[in-house]
Amino acid sequence: PSPSSPSTRVRNRSPPLSPKPPAGAAASKAHRRHPSPLPRPRARAQMRPSPMAARAASGCSSAALAFFRLRPLGRATRLAPAGRSAFGATAACRGRLVDSVLQELRSRRRVRVSARIGLQGTKELSDSKIEKRTIQKGLLLEFHKDSERSLLAVVERPDGKKNWVVTDQNGILSSIKPQQVTYVVPGTMDFDCSRIAEFLEKAQDLLDPTILECAWMELSEKDKSVTVEEFADIVYGSKESLESYCAHFLLSRDIVYFVKVESRGSSIYQPRPSAQVDELLRRKLAKEAADKELEEFVHLLKSAKALPLGSKPPKNSWLMEEKVKQKIESLQAYAVDVCNDEQRRMAGNILKAMGFARTSSAALKLLINVGYFPVHVNLDLFRYDVQTTYTEKVLSVAEELLVDCPDSDKHVRKDLSNLRVYAIDVDEADELDDALSATRLPDGRIKVWIHVADPTCFLQPRSILDREAMHRGTSIFLPTATFPMFPERLAMNAMSLQQGTDCRSVSVSVILHPDGSIAEYSIENSVIKPTYMLTYEGATELLYMNLEEEKDLRILQEAASIRAQWRRSQGSIDTAMIEPRIKVANPDDPEPNINLYVEDQTNPAMQLVSEMMILCGEAVAAFGSDNNIPLPYRGHPQSNTAVSAFAYLPEGPARSVANISVLRAAEMDFRKPVAHGVLGIPGYVQFTSPIRRYVDLLAHYQVVKAFLRGESPPYSAGDLEGMTFIASMHVKVARKLHSNSLRYWLLEYLRRQPKGRKYRALLLKFIKDRMATLLLVDVGIQVTTVVAAGKVGDEASVVVEMVHPRDDILSVTEIAQDTEE
Repeated sequence: PSPSSPSTRVRNRSPPLSPKPPAGAAASKAHRRHPSPLPRPRARAQMRPSPMAARAASGCSSAALAFFRLRPLGRATRLAPAGRSAFGATAACRGRLVDSVLQELRSRRRVRVSARIGLQGTKELSDSKIEKRTIQKGLLLEFHKDSERSLLAVVERPDGKKNWVVTDQNGILSSIKPQQVTYVVPGTMDFDCSRIAEFLEKAQDLLDPTILECAWMELSEKDKSVTVEEFADIVYGSKESLESYCAHFLLSRDIVYFVKVESRGSSIYQPRPSAQVDELLRRKLAKEAADKELEEFVHLLKSAKALPLGSKPPKNSWLMEEKVKQKIESLQAYAVDVCNDEQRRMAGNILKAMGFARTSSAALKLLINVGYFPVHVNLDLFRYDVQTTYTEKVLSVAEELLVDCPDSDKHVRKDLSNLRVYAIDVDEADELDDALSATRLPDGRIKVWIHVADPTCFLQPRSILDREAMHRGTSIFLPTATFPMFPERLAMNAMSLQQGTDCRSVSVSVILHPDGSIAEYSIENSVIKPTYMLTYEGATELLYMNLEEEKDLRILQEAASIRAQWRRSQGSIDTAMIEPRIKVANPDDPEPNINLYVEDQTNPAMQLVSEMMILCGEAVAAFGSDNNIPLPYRGHPQSNTAVSAFAYLPEGPARSVANISVLRAAEMDFRKPVAHGVLGIPGYVQFTSPIRRYVDLLAHYQVVKAFLRGESPPYSAGDLEGMTFIASMHVKVARKLHSNSLRYWLLEYLRRQPKGRKYRALLLKFIKDRMATLLLVDVGIQVTTVVAAGKVGDEASVVVEMVHPRDDILSVTEIAQDTEE
């Protein structure tokens, strides 16, 4: 058996030491110099422990040994049973101090350490029965100041029936409740509060936590519980005020060796089982290691925070070491409010250590201050876990297609490269996936072509690129960046239409009746060579110039006009608005450049493009219906409110807002077309953006990849419904991202404007009484404020009172018209 097993435990008792203490002035002087409760031994040989005591003591700390007047044995061999864990000094201290030493500690009388500050002795304490802990004036006690602090104080006077006024160790008067009192120091009648500091200073010499370890060893062997005073007598050889308080202090703060139990109104401390002590020590050591890590991390944060803006550590430097990475990511998760319990706990500890409030805004501010986040970081990207990059596998497949992608439809593509082709989009468009052509037939009718990029020539249904696109749903367009649905080089180069280059496309041609309805249509694979890449502003300018050589563009405008008239005759609803568009060139700078564009959707070029896209969708829906092809047919029931109900409102945003307010929910069918009451057409399929919208790509698979080749569609109606549902969830997130980011930068734009600047506003609707929604015409943002007069459609002038982009706060006030300059 091992030396410490129960079958081999032997009490090796040393001869009892002389109980007679040294006497005289020299002894008293020695006690004042060394406030240990033990007298100095008469001879060194008398204090030499037995071999077992030496083995037991060899694992204790030098401070603990000093209290027991034992010297550590430099060459003593520690005996530990095989398989036992060594947590700190506990495993090494499993031996026992000999009874003779403990008896010596208990039996020797000592000169009172507290004599210098005039405290009562043990006998007086016993006679006064202070163990009942009756609170009265002049007593020294300990009380809970708050959840984290305990202070010493002297009782001054009663405060009402139950409370007491005390003067604490900081000289502050407080009123405390009885339940706040944690310990009444015995033998402290009429204690002077000015002596608390001296009392605490003396206590520091006795507060060695390693005492707990050695006392626990002895008491656990006997399975004995103790009171505070008994513990003081065991470890200090005295129950007087100072020693009793020190015993209370050590026991009440101990979380490893002893557990507090209540017995008949007094506190009893019971030694914990050995296995429990081992586990608690393990936890304690783990906590100490975690606290050290936290301290080091907080030091890193404070150092980075103190650096000038241009010298902050780069973001990736916080992610190189795993322990630092976990903490910084916990702060990030806390800042965007998507953290788990462990991250919340860790972030809260970090913020507390930094002196910050435990709030998401404080975490965000800290991450910005240390340079981990830029000032204008888009938290939604983290909040919605948006995938802004691609895996190496996806990128590798995309690169392979760029190197070698033969056109399997080359033999059936119709050459339309002789047509004048107009690609019209916003100026910062990266993915160009549609273009237009038109001509007038000999019979006077108009024929238009809507050319759409053909990404299906690069893709196979259910391939890795296809699945990646489905789980993205759409390209994400933000003022600060674009995150394409396909890898960038593939989406913005090979798949997109390029000016002056032969491009693979799908061309939907439509011949219109004079009233604007569809007379004939066809869909075919084609090759086109885009002539112009125009912005909406550039196309509008060309229309106004009315150049003879651009007659095809004027024909497109004419086709758009008769189409709009026909759709209105079918009950279409006008939803054209003023829409803002922002481009931020350097979003990571504290003061980035903001370029604001306000688009009026009644702009001739925008109306032209919009009408041609709607025409294409109607033609594809008719094609699918005629050929019984499952497609994502999109519909919208007619509103219960007649279009004429808002005819009294001026055309434009005010009427559009009223029309939108009564719209019913959209519908989808995957077997047959659904009437689209808002557009005023019998059926509609989104088809013109297959590079940036996955639902459009599904329609291309069904029509272009299959039907035009004479093959069966790759997807059934049920397949389409499931995939559309998955893609639509990501589309909703993308819309939310776009909307939130656009609003943030609009507010940032307004924040930078001169204070007192006047804005022209259009009254859109009343919410309650004179509280109204206004549209700032020059900015394109809606605001809410009280207006003194006017009706829907009227104009007003407002000034911005307050704007906070990060908190989404915008406050404006109407100003009287006659005060304007």
